[in-house]
Amino acid sequence: MTYDPGTGTARPAGDSASVGQLLGDVTRDLSLLVRQEVELAKAELRQSAKESGKGAGLLGAAGLLGNLALAFLAIAAWWGLGELMNRGWAALIVAVVLAAIAAGLGVTGRNQMKAVTGLPQTTDSVKRIPDAVKGNEGTVR
Repeated sequence: MTYDPGTGTARPAGDSASVGQLLGDVTRDLSLLVRQEVELAKAELRQSAKESGKGAGLLGAAGLLGNLALAFLAIAAWWGLGELMNRGWAALIVAVVLAAIAAGLGVTGRNQMKAVTGLPQTTDSVKRIPDAVKGNEGTVR
């Protein structure tokens, strides 16, 4: 007895399938493979979108905080330091501190964006399709 994966049944060893049955089995198997690859790609894209969203949120927060801090905090700090020293030097000190904070948030957001991996599983399994069709499932180009 041999197992027929296309129909899910066993048939006698001497009973050979017709060319039409074999082509039908191959077509069905390839169709299943393509559907599974599309589902894998969708899942990976959803995951990548979530990671990208986090990075974009951090970059947006860096921009918003940079603007708000410049508008509210800078004037108050500049004015307060201006009571202790020349207002020009006070303004420079405040600007350097705010730039350092914005740079830190920007670097964190950029690192989050770089951590997005894309579609590694789909890429790997798509590379294996030609060899799998040839019957060499264990090799990768």
